[in-house]
Amino acid sequence: MAEYALKNEDINQTEAVVSSEVQNPSLKQKAVLIIDDEPGIRSFLQKGMQKRFGLVELAEDIPTAIALTERCNFDLIIADIRLPGQSGLDWVTQLREQGGTMAVIFITAHASVETAIDALRAGAADFILKPFRMDQIMASVERCMERQQLLRENVVLRREVEQLHDSGMVGHCQTMKNVCEVIKRIAPMPTTVLIEGESGTGKELAARAIHQWSGRSGSFVPINCGAITAELMESELFGHVKGAFTGAHQVREGLFTYANNGTLFLDEIGEMPLPMQVHLLRVLEEQTIRPVGSNHELPVDVRIIAATNRDLSEEVESGNFRQDLFYRLNVVTVRMPTLRERLEDIPDLVDFFMQKMASDMGVPPHQMSNRELVQLRSYSWPGNVRELKNVIERCLLLDQAPDQCLKGISATGKVTSLTDGSDVLLLEEIEKRHILKVLDMEGGNKSAAARLLGVSRKTLERKVQAWRSAE
Repeated sequence: MAEYALKNEDINQTEAVVSSEVQNPSLKQKAVLIIDDEPGIRSFLQKGMQKRFGLVELAEDIPTAIALTERCNFDLIIADIRLPGQSGLDWVTQLREQGGTMAVIFITAHASVETAIDALRAGAADFILKPFRMDQIMASVERCMERQQLLRENVVLRREVEQLHDSGMVGHCQTMKNVCEVIKRIAPMPTTVLIEGESGTGKELAARAIHQWSGRSGSFVPINCGAITAELMESELFGHVKGAFTGAHQVREGLFTYANNGTLFLDEIGEMPLPMQVHLLRVLEEQTIRPVGSNHELPVDVRIIAATNRDLSEEVESGNFRQDLFYRLNVVTVRMPTLRERLEDIPDLVDFFMQKMASDMGVPPHQMSNRELVQLRSYSWPGNVRELKNVIERCLLLDQAPDQCLKGISATGKVTSLTDGSDVLLLEEIEKRHILKVLDMEGGNKSAAARLLGVSRKTLERKVQAWRSAE
């Protein structure tokens, strides 16, 4: 093997490079392994690397290198290709086959086109000929580290996209991008979050995404405040002791206990009775709960995410919601856009729901034509994303096109049956006519109409009552 003589000028040049270059602080967190059978090369590289990297290890052959890699995960390997026993190229190829992702720079005094190609196939980031200067090596190191950082960032981005799709947060419009950016920013914090938006806009999906990205070890526990009577809500949230009231034959833990170290999602928080609002405010301030019938308070670590389709500030003014609780919940507000505000996301949503539900049902997905997508984008969607999901589900179940599953959309893609020939109608009027039409279709059955629209029965009743009061 050709010898490499380390000259005094090389040493001086190394010291000059180390002292004059601006140090990359990120390298101080990195570990590098240098493998070469020539002591002069190892000493030369060690001197240039030790002031830059947090850890520099040396090996004269592959067995020594293997022993070192079993003790430490290296970010960078600088290896000679020709080594006694096993070549550096063969060993790195084995590392790659075992899933190794570290950056690799090969150095050699025996270059050929075939060797260079083999090095690239082994996943080498660079290929440097001996003799070399320290500035050559460091320029290569900087490129390698930047490339590794980009690869890691791409992996993170791919995972985030997968998480978004897994949680149902689908869409590429700027409004949804802004929502997702806010969610990612606030997720790791313990801050209370209030999610606003119409029914069916995906408030629970947003809450689940916040929990998923929060890193909290506990569970995500949802509760619909409008679906539980005022008499049962305190026991449901805080639990009760045996004998606390008639029928309490045993101890029962509440949802706050189940959500400990996790997230409690209070959906439709505007429906919570005023007496319970007082109890909730105390829990938020003290981080303790008192089961019904108990004299002792229990500490809890629960993040609260609340959601509402009402304007809570108006509810405060009307006396239906406590002002102090509103301020306590409204630390960070996330507003979920209506589907009418993000019509450009309909193709993405259709594809997401179609693929997922077709797989769940074991049926082939319906291939949406451009005409059908235009029809879907021309509808007012009072039930928002939930209504779109229901339409896609009916398409699959009945093997029908969207215009057959969604009443009110004509072949031209205009909502003709809802407008009665008028040129322009307010969205509120379109929503009213559509809901009343669905109610009529279901023979006045509010539960069936609510399921068809993708909203809760309570929301439907409230809207109908408001229209009757205005008449």
